[in-house]
Amino acid sequence: MASKDSYRSELRAAVRHLGDRCLHTASKWAAELLVGIEPDPSPAIPAPSVSSSRATPSSSSSSSSAPHHHSAYLSSLRRRLRPAVDHTPLAGVSYVGTPVPDEDVGDGDSDRYLLAKSLFDCREFRRAAHALRGQTGKKSVFLRCYALYLAGEKRKEEEMIELEKPLGKSDAVNAELASLERELSTLHRTGSLDPFGLYLYGIVLKEKGCENLAITVLVESVNSYPWNWSAWSELQSLCTTTDVLSNLNLKNHWMKDFFLASAYQELKMHEEALKRYEYLLGIFRFSDYIQAQIAAALYNLRDFDEAEVVFEELLRTDPYRVDSMDIYSNLLYAKECFSALSFLAHRVFLTDKYRPESCCIIANYYSLKGQHEKSVLYFRRALKLNRKYLSAWTLMGHEYVEMKNTPAAIDAYRRAVDINPRDYRAWYGLGQTYEMMGMPFYALYYFRKSSYLQPNDARLWIAMAQCYESVPLQMLEEAITCYMRAANCNDREGIALHQLAKLHSVLGHSEQAAFYYKKDLEKLEADERQGPNMIEALLFLAKHCKAEKRFEEAEMYCTRLLDYTGPEKETAKNLLRGLKIAQSGFPAMDIDHFAP
Repeated sequence: MASKDSYRSELRAAVRHLGDRCLHTASKWAAELLVGIEPDPSPAIPAPSVSSSRATPSSSSSSSSAPHHHSAYLSSLRRRLRPAVDHTPLAGVSYVGTPVPDEDVGDGDSDRYLLAKSLFDCREFRRAAHALRGQTGKKSVFLRCYALYLAGEKRKEEEMIELEKPLGKSDAVNAELASLERELSTLHRTGSLDPFGLYLYGIVLKEKGCENLAITVLVESVNSYPWNWSAWSELQSLCTTTDVLSNLNLKNHWMKDFFLASAYQELKMHEEALKRYEYLLGIFRFSDYIQAQIAAALYNLRDFDEAEVVFEELLRTDPYRVDSMDIYSNLLYAKECFSALSFLAHRVFLTDKYRPESCCIIANYYSLKGQHEKSVLYFRRALKLNRKYLSAWTLMGHEYVEMKNTPAAIDAYRRAVDINPRDYRAWYGLGQTYEMMGMPFYALYYFRKSSYLQPNDARLWIAMAQCYESVPLQMLEEAITCYMRAANCNDREGIALHQLAKLHSVLGHSEQAAFYYKKDLEKLEADERQGPNMIEALLFLAKHCKAEKRFEEAEMYCTRLLDYTGPEKETAKNLLRGLKIAQSGFPAMDIDHFAP
């Protein structure tokens, strides 16, 4: 494992190189990782001065230092997730070193590059490209081509607004892609592209639909310069299956662990992602990014309480953070934490109200209040800021379902599927919408797609089973199969067990029905829940045990029914009278006569 000093030196250089090439998102990511490395112990530096940059309002007045508090918290987090791991590469081999690219000293007129970079930072992309005309250095070629690409993207966004179709659909394209592909492909053939040029070439190929070649080029880019997180992100978006991911020929650099963790998260392999992030936490102990990813993985695993703890700690250490806070808002929405969601929405509004994540958080707040029209308004605002904001399309579809606007809901869900065909929530939403419209065969198709993408989610199997149960289909055997899958996927609500018992009872499978009613009864007792499901289970089990001549067991169930008020109490009394007659041995008595 490389030393912490090695990580620091590599990341400092990466921040400079990425910022110099105007890759500001990747530069910010590297800088956040840089400050996330645990400081080396140094007796010469007092503890309070080490913690000053990370102190929180609640800890600034405390005598203990922030790093100590933070380390204790992270240690506790690791213990809650799984046993600690040693700091060796997960692949079991040593990490490779990667040479830093040359600074391109002979890059022509460096003053022109400084002018172009300044124009680029001011979002004057065409002026920046024009300022570098005739420059042949690799840095200048990259910045000129990158500026042209972003100028094309900017114009495409303008056309999408001007020529907008329903729900933001548009046929606008980036007009610069064709010329950029010609130039970059020529430079690639001659070996004149540096890792940043390869990154841009990969983006262009991806936008043109040449995905296999884009993967090859992006792998070449990250192997040559692994600190460009933007290149890893583009590569991840092309890894739509585990087969594609496993076939990548990547060098075993430590950045590969970040990439694999993020890719596992996207491919719904959340346990594997947690394992990677916990390993990385050994060095980047103060990394807000890693904490946010751990919280997202816990949320996706529906471990809401653990995820909420991590998000709260994240906001304490980085109170003006907006990244990943939309996931936190989804968690608060699911837990119906109205006051916490209101506070979060107010905070991000004051921090940066024109971020897509901020709009999404505010939309969730209005949705929880039941103001679905306002919620849709803010989701639309988020999509004005980022047309490919997947979560906004999916959640806006949910809002249209609540508003009974099924055509708009279907359009929103389809937009989400177009952006990411692996978004199981959008497929599930389409299934629900078609089920509402009384089209169960269409709904089944979409439910199958969602359960294929997320096979461990009990809710999806239950939705499919209920569709099979519906009046037009009445495919009860298939419904039983789906409920069994749901029960094996940790159905927390206990819906699957009760429905399995009910369906087996309808089909005359009394033994199987009794087995599942007992299981359902045990779960209800463990959760300390009362209600009609418990009464139904007790009644069936009492009658079944009586029929099987297990009189003592039947009497126990009947006695429990006497605690309820209503018709079930009278039924239990009749059953008990029948049991006493049966136990007395009178032969010519129809015991069932006493039971309704």
